[in-house]
Amino acid sequence: MTYPLKLVGGPGSPYSRKMRAVLRYRRIPHRWILRNSRFDVGIPEVNVPIIPVLAFPDADGNYTRAMTDSSPQIMVLEEMFSERSLVPTDPVVAFLDYLVEDYADEWCTKMMYHYRWYHPDAIDKAGKLLPIQGGLQVPDDQWAEMTDFITTRQIDRRALVGSTEDNVAIIEGSYVRLLHILDDHLRDHDFLWGDRPARGDFGLFGQLSQLTWWDTEAVAVAVNEAPRVVAWVERNDDISWWETDEDFVDRDRLAATIRPLLTEIGRTYAPFMVANHAAFAGDEESMHCIIDGTDYSQARFGYQRKCLDWLRDLHAGLADADRADVDAALAGTGCDQLF
Repeated sequence: MTYPLKLVGGPGSPYSRKMRAVLRYRRIPHRWILRNSRFDVGIPEVNVPIIPVLAFPDADGNYTRAMTDSSPQIMVLEEMFSERSLVPTDPVVAFLDYLVEDYADEWCTKMMYHYRWYHPDAIDKAGKLLPIQGGLQVPDDQWAEMTDFITTRQIDRRALVGSTEDNVAIIEGSYVRLLHILDDHLRDHDFLWGDRPARGDFGLFGQLSQLTWWDTEAVAVAVNEAPRVVAWVERNDDISWWETDEDFVDRDRLAATIRPLLTEIGRTYAPFMVANHAAFAGDEESMHCIIDGTDYSQARFGYQRKCLDWLRDLHAGLADADRADVDAALAGTGCDQLF
């Protein structure tokens, strides 16, 4: 008997939605379990109490191993299952896809957090709904306490992720540009790298699953500015039905609409990641950079320092010819400053 994996998360979590969509597309047997529901039992402890948690059964059906962090989760699944892989076969395309996924996870998450916890209607919605996602029978007094606690905590954390008054125009401008870039790409393509989704598609989907369907003000922007993107996100929540015999595109067949996406990554994510890394090297508590001619600052963030180290290691580990082609693809986009 084969036992399913367990994915513990919540619909209001972009990374949970990302991993659920990955498991669905890849047709990997799994059980989706809401965090803090009565079914959230028997899951091994993880080092950091975040979601999603992916738990693995042993031969007897006991869940003895679990992990967090969506990007490593995806790669563990790649080792376990071969069908419907998310990794492009061309090393250059695979590297660019990794870059897009990291941009989604580490920069687009700022858009998501900002729109949820900066704009009043979204704050009200999230405060009311997040406490009952794990169970509907929460007593009213406890519900009110949880609403106040979650709302206060998340608003107080805005500066940690960069959602400050000084950064509003940068974050919201980057969201609108991303919508336009993706909407243009989707006029002729179903996914980033051909007729099948990759890691970058699911990374963008995760953040946009909140921005285009949950967070009130961000939804209105998306519907007005990029309706194709809204429809793409809704569709990608479950594309277990998607069939294709095609491989990913290779480095010589990248869509012309990928270049604006890479340029947007170089415009925002790249200077932020470099400055964040430099803040640790200089033992500074906050990072500062220029984005779109404007000062951007926030507290330094340790995990994003690791992300840049991993990206640089991956770049250095490419074969010389592949690295040269990656560098050529990134030349003039602003992404070259990462390396």
